[in-house]
Amino acid sequence: QKLKNINDRSKKKKFMKHVPLLIMMGQLFRVMSYDRAANERNAIPGLKFLGHPLKWHRLDDGVMGGRSETHHSVEESSQSGSSMLHFSGQINTTGGGFCSIRARIAGGMPSDTTALRIKHIGDGKTYKLLLSDGTKSTSGPSRRSPSWQADIPTSKTGVDETSEISLDSLTPSIIGGPITTDSKLDPTQVQEIGFMLSLKLSNGQLNPVDTFGSGIFPFSLRILSIEPVGADGKSLSNFDSENTEDLK
Repeated sequence: QKLKNINDRSKKKKFMKHVPLLIMMGQLFRVMSYDRAANERNAIPGLKFLGHPLKWHRLDDGVMGGRSETHHSVEESSQSGSSMLHFSGQINTTGGGFCSIRARIAGGMPSDTTALRIKHIGDGKTYKLLLSDGTKSTSGPSRRSPSWQADIPTSKTGVDETSEISLDSLTPSIIGGPITTDSKLDPTQVQEIGFMLSLKLSNGQLNPVDTFGSGIFPFSLRILSIEPVGADGKSLSNFDSENTEDLK
């Protein structure tokens, strides 16, 4: 019996030595099997920006071996009858911890854009707005060009909320961390917009459990509208992005 116990402990010890390797192999397999191109091909239309329909694709932590799952769909609002974008899914903080949806913006934003006004219905979690020039690398957001981010706190009330986010308040970020740069966000160069739920806030600090979650958990953010705003607080939604050059 003693010999059997010794052998069992020896086998267990040998197995435990291989656990980190097995975990690493599992993450590597998920990275290799993550089909980002297919996600982009299967983008779904939802909402309009500057009069043009946006097509949204998912990008979650599977791109680096994580296990979170992003779901998004277009729903009809029972109150207004108009359509809204539903960003939902399940976060798994083992080996990752973010979900996002992104859409291309053809032609950029008006040069006099000073803020974005976003109407949404949240679940008490703190999400992030993402703006970028659309440059990407094979492993995710570009290492060369920052993603400009801002936090979007939400309530659990289930009612419509409006977040007006100044472009000057956006934080430049690369690979999930804030960076210091002398450059300013040029609204005319913005080619992609996105929303994210992440274990990190835009300042690089951890998103608190109360406004994020822990372990494996669901989330839900409904986006009713997105519009650019000028310095006078008026919407620029009637702007035609194809005529950007005429207004510079």
